[in-house]
Amino acid sequence: MSSKDLALGVMFLLQTTVGILGNFSLLFQYTFLYFTKRSLRSTDLILKHLTVANSLAILCKGIPETMTGFGWKDFLNDVGCKLVFYVHRVGRGVSFGSTCLLSIFQAITISPRNSRWAELQVKAPKYMVFSIVLCWILHMLVNIIYITNVTSSLGNKTSSNKKDYGRCSSVRQGETADFLYSLWIALPDVVCLGLMLWFSGFMVFILYRHKQRVQHIHRNNISPRASPETRATQTILILVSTFVFFYTLSSIFQVFIAVFYTPIWWMLNMDALISMCFPTVSPLVLMSCDSSVSMLCFALIRKTKPPHLIRNT
Repeated sequence: MSSKDLALGVMFLLQTTVGILGNFSLLFQYTFLYFTKRSLRSTDLILKHLTVANSLAILCKGIPETMTGFGWKDFLNDVGCKLVFYVHRVGRGVSFGSTCLLSIFQAITISPRNSRWAELQVKAPKYMVFSIVLCWILHMLVNIIYITNVTSSLGNKTSSNKKDYGRCSSVRQGETADFLYSLWIALPDVVCLGLMLWFSGFMVFILYRHKQRVQHIHRNNISPRASPETRATQTILILVSTFVFFYTLSSIFQVFIAVFYTPIWWMLNMDALISMCFPTVSPLVLMSCDSSVSMLCFALIRKTKPPHLIRNT
């Protein structure tokens, strides 16, 4: 085991640990808020599914990469490769789709009541569960091609008709078929990205107009307190910006991997690291920006602290 493999293994291990702890903590907090009958926003259901999808994407990418980094390379058979690739792609897609749904529903929520979105403000919560289920089903169907095309690299390393990804490989169907296959896989991500950018721009416009009205009303107040809707919108905008940043980096490496007949090892490793960044960072962004989650964390800390320490803080 070389030093570079060991370093990569440690990096993947740290990233996987932080990502799983962050997503599980966020999921526990939202579940705790639900069972304690505390007030929940309509978008919290989407956030629960986002944490589940993030966890699937991290586990199916981080654990195999960590094991490979620590020298255990040949451990996935055909079934294992198909399952790992398929579940990772579904989790990744639902993570992106959930972020897109967050921006859409939040844009509808904060839209002016006298706009053409007014009717959707009443109907939107009714379609939230349907939208989430549709997101899962869509990505399960789109990525089912991984079950047929991906196989283990064991015993297939000399085959010229396979694209090697290290532990696993995919069957080549010809240049035209591979190009159409890439478009099919990328289509949901491109649609989600376009919707997110459009609705995020709409939210920025709404927040700008709202800020102007607030400054006009509170001229003597230097820092008027933001409303819960405004804070939630700002959190989602930060989340979307984080997604766009890491998605752009990941797309660059995905293009290079698709172009090269046999991808270089450092390209595959960098793509794996970057693809895990958003699922790892997003719960940290939500916990740092979400006031309800922060208050719950503080309440749990106070509950577990000894009384004399609480008085001294």
